[in-house]
Amino acid sequence: MHDYTLCRNFAAAMDNMISVIVQDSKGNFQTIEAPTDMSLSLMEVLKGSDYAIEATCGGMALCATCHVRVMKGLDQLKPQNNDELDMLDTLPTLYPESRLSCQIHISEEIDGIEIKLFH
Repeated sequence: MHDYTLCRNFAAAMDNMISVIVQDSKGNFQTIEAPTDMSLSLMEVLKGSDYAIEATCGGMALCATCHVRVMKGLDQLKPQNNDELDMLDTLPTLYPESRLSCQIHISEEIDGIEIKLFH
């Protein structure tokens, strides 16, 4: 009975996880797992996974130092709000796939998203 409970709890925990594929600035790919039940942003997950995301403003969409390029799954994201658009406009290089990782919230809808980092 005890083993069944552990297996059931593990399965429930895995139901709350998504995968994010990260390409670093050197072209290396890594898949990281992120929990959907903790109200985290992609920026927080990246920082927690030891990626070099500055996020100077702490996730308030005030600095654009958490800029990523969404290579796959852009259509899965919620549209940018005005604050994000304003910050993206300050970047020297902007791509149609540019987003602030602090404004991407971890949810089941973005499972399998692929992003590219700049640092």
